[in-house]
Amino acid sequence: MIAIIDYDAGNIKSVEKAIVALGEQAVLTRDPEQILAAEKVILPGVGAFGDAMEKLHRYGLVDVIKKVVEKKTPFLGICLGLQLLFERSDESEGVEGLGVLQGEIVRIPDAPDLKIPHIGWNSLKFPKEGRLFQGLDEDCYVYFVHSYYLKATDESVVTATTDYSTLIHASVEKDNVFACQFHPEKSSDVGLTILKNFLAINKEEK
Repeated sequence: MIAIIDYDAGNIKSVEKAIVALGEQAVLTRDPEQILAAEKVILPGVGAFGDAMEKLHRYGLVDVIKKVVEKKTPFLGICLGLQLLFERSDESEGVEGLGVLQGEIVRIPDAPDLKIPHIGWNSLKFPKEGRLFQGLDEDCYVYFVHSYYLKATDESVVTATTDYSTLIHASVEKDNVFACQFHPEKSSDVGLTILKNFLAINKEEK
């Protein structure tokens, strides 16, 4: 069973539909026991960093997520879910993120002829081999919706990048923690391949 963490953030249903379309059982839940018992856990979401952290605290999910990570259960953050895994965000000064990974979320710099938020398809580069991208060619296209982006402290965890006004760390992998700034559930066949690769990861793998 795949647990999709429900903390009143947007875009959760589309992730559930994508997982079900791949033949897996998915449950939207904020129940700690259900999340901790799951084979894999997904933290999706769109919205503001500070509001999301407030909800994670309100529903008692911060410690639950950290326990999932400690257990080496495969964990996937999507969009806002990626950002929340890090330490802080320019979007919400003074709000601490989950701190599962080291780095900060900063605003995409203004640039001529580029709109912010960044909404649309961009190609990926693979600076290192990532398990989410097995079977995919570099320069494949995925769908983004964001105004803030990740600058990871340890660039060795970065498995995909894209360029939009600046170099954006688009996906990370450390042990059994994975995260994508883009939306695999909205990225056509490429996105389904990424989700399928995540679903194929075993808990024992590190």
